[in-house]
Amino acid sequence: MRTLYLDCAMGAAGDMLAAALIELLPDPDGFVKKLNDLGIPGVEYKLEPAVKRGVTGSHMSVLVDGKEEDEAMHQHPHDHDREHNHHSAMYDIEYLVGHYLPLPESVREHVLAVYDLIAEAESHVHGVPIDEVHFHEVGSLDAVADVTAVCLAMAELSPVEVVASPIHVGSGQVRCAHGLLPVPAPATAYLLRDAPIYGGTIQGELCTPTGAALLKHFARRFGPMPPMRPKAIGYGMGRREYPDAANCVRAILGESVAGGVDTMLELSCNVDDMTAEAVGFAMERLFEAGAREVYTVPIGMKKSRPGTLLRVICSQTDREEMVRLLFAHTTTLGVRETETRRYVLDRREEKVDTPCGPVRRKISRGYGVTRTKYEYEDLARIAREKGVGLAEAEKLAEGR
Repeated sequence: MRTLYLDCAMGAAGDMLAAALIELLPDPDGFVKKLNDLGIPGVEYKLEPAVKRGVTGSHMSVLVDGKEEDEAMHQHPHDHDREHNHHSAMYDIEYLVGHYLPLPESVREHVLAVYDLIAEAESHVHGVPIDEVHFHEVGSLDAVADVTAVCLAMAELSPVEVVASPIHVGSGQVRCAHGLLPVPAPATAYLLRDAPIYGGTIQGELCTPTGAALLKHFARRFGPMPPMRPKAIGYGMGRREYPDAANCVRAILGESVAGGVDTMLELSCNVDDMTAEAVGFAMERLFEAGAREVYTVPIGMKKSRPGTLLRVICSQTDREEMVRLLFAHTTTLGVRETETRRYVLDRREEKVDTPCGPVRRKISRGYGVTRTKYEYEDLARIAREKGVGLAEAEKLAEGR
C-alpha cells in the first residue's frame, strides 16, 4: 500500500509541507512550473535548495507582487500595516479557488475542505459566525498558494494512506494584534483537537494554523512511522534557524509492509425509542463523517423491552465527531468507548481498461492472502447499460 509518512518533529507550516512533498515528485521543477501556470493573482512560486544543520532539502518561496514575506508576517500579518495584506472572507476564497483557478475538481475540493477547517477554528476562537470570518494570515495569497501546492502535490503522489507523527508545536508565546498569546496559538490549538501534540524547550510557534489544517485534513491517523519500504524522502525547510535542530518537515513515501495492525475505537449505545428510519438516518450520517463500520444488533433492555445496540468503528482522531453525531441523531443518553486492535490487509485501487470501459478494481494483500474485487458502482453501470445482472457484467468486463 502506497503510504506517506510526515515527520513533524519541528512542527509544520504550509510552505514546509509543500516543499517536502514536491521533493518526492519525479520532476520538482516541472511541478513548480505547473503551480505558476495556475495564475494565482500576483503569485510566483520558487523552489530553492536549503541546508539546515547539515541536512539538504528545499525551501518553497511564495512571492506576492515580487515580494516574499518574512515568517512572522506570514504567520500573523494582521499585526503589521503593510501593502500586501490580503484579508479574505470564505466567499473570496471560494470564488478564487472554485471559479478562477484551473484545478482538477478533486484538488479544488481538498483546498476548500482545508479552508472549511480553518473557518471553523477562526469562528470558534473569535466567536463569530463562519460567514463573518476574515482569514488574515490564512487568507493572504501566499497562504492560498501554500494550501493549493500541498493539495496538488498530494493528488500527484496519490498515497493510499497518510500518517503523521505527533506534532511539535513549540513553546512560549507568540505576539498578535491583542498582545501575547500562548503557543500553540488559539486557532492552531483548536485545529489540533484529538491529534497528539507536544511542546518542549524550543521557543516559538512551530506549527502554524495553515500547517495544522493541512495535517488534520490529510492525515488519516497520527503515530509512529508504520512498517514500510521507503522509495523517496523529502525535506521541506522552514525559514527560521534553531541552534540545536533542523527546522524541517520530513516526508517519506513508500510501500507499507503487507498486512498490519492498527488501533481503532468501538463506540456503542443502546436505544429503545427510535424508529427504524431514524436509526438508518443516524447510520448514514456516521458513515458520511468517516466511520469505518456502523452496524446494529437487536438486544433486550430493561423491563423486557426490545431495543437496538448501535455500534460505530472509527479512528481515534474521529472520536469527538462520532460521539457528537451519536448524541445528535439518536436518543441515547450515554456512549460507551472501547479501544480495540484491528488486523488489516493492505488495500489499493487500480483502474483497468475493459471492453466495457474503465473499471476500478480493488486489491487486498497481506498475511499470505491476495484478493481482487471490482468496484460495485462500475459493475452496476455496465449491468444497467447492457441490461444484465452483476455476475454477467463482471464476465463482460473480463472479456468472457
